[in-house]
Amino acid sequence: MSILIDNNTRLIVQGITGRDGGFHASKMKSYGTKVVGGTSPGKGGSAIDGIPVFNTVKDAVEATEANTSVIFVPAPFAKDAMMEAADAGIKLVICITEGVPTLDVIEANHFIKRKGANLIGPNCPGLITPEQSLVGIMPTMIFKHGGTGVISRSGTLTYEVVYNLTKSGIGQSTAIGVGGDPVVGLYYQELLEMFENDPDTDSIALIGEIGGDAEERAAEYIKAHVTKPVAVFIAGQQAPPGKQMGHAGAIISSGSGTAAEKIAAFEAAGVPVANEPSKIPELLKNRR
Repeated sequence: MSILIDNNTRLIVQGITGRDGGFHASKMKSYGTKVVGGTSPGKGGSAIDGIPVFNTVKDAVEATEANTSVIFVPAPFAKDAMMEAADAGIKLVICITEGVPTLDVIEANHFIKRKGANLIGPNCPGLITPEQSLVGIMPTMIFKHGGTGVISRSGTLTYEVVYNLTKSGIGQSTAIGVGGDPVVGLYYQELLEMFENDPDTDSIALIGEIGGDAEERAAEYIKAHVTKPVAVFIAGQQAPPGKQMGHAGAIISSGSGTAAEKIAAFEAAGVPVANEPSKIPELLKNRR
């Protein structure tokens, strides 16, 4: 099994007629994802790589029974795109767009939750269930079907960890990039719960970074609720306080959010922390 996406995922690509939307729509389709349509206002009735284009998400859902949407529209329009998807009945919204204002994300995420849907992102690489479905921009060649769930704030570190997992013979059930902004949709706790309840996920790799307290809260949740082996890597161990490092959410403020604090929280919860990403496979093998 997997979480969030699988062979039954029916995907709409919002912004499909743009450069990035069209390129990645074709990539997702070639991987085997059921890309059933795309949207671009005023361009309904056309097609991109054989994928029908609709003017609105509502039109697309009515015509295709889509249940998932991925967003490639520019940042000023991302809030409306996220809310439009949920309003049309989409149950999982993945926003790839970076640079979305934090207040826009807060408003959109509250609206999406009220509609009974979930958001991943923004500013994320999406997610993949290997050999079943890709929603986003992840490099498919490094993934292998298996039992390790992957949750990460960093796209590039996701790829490094997955490459090493696959090289070590450890496949993945689902890999999710949650995004590196200060406010995003689904985060560690919700995804840990999903992986814990997935019978075919046998272990979890969690990749965190400096900033905020999400990792500390994840450590508490793992200690109380997760029975499966977990291994962790925390990025930003040399980052100076007060300086943003890459992601908008990766900043140590007023002495909190440091890598040392996060590592200590996981170790206190009995979760091993790798000193480099390539060590995660070894830690997982030792805990099985």
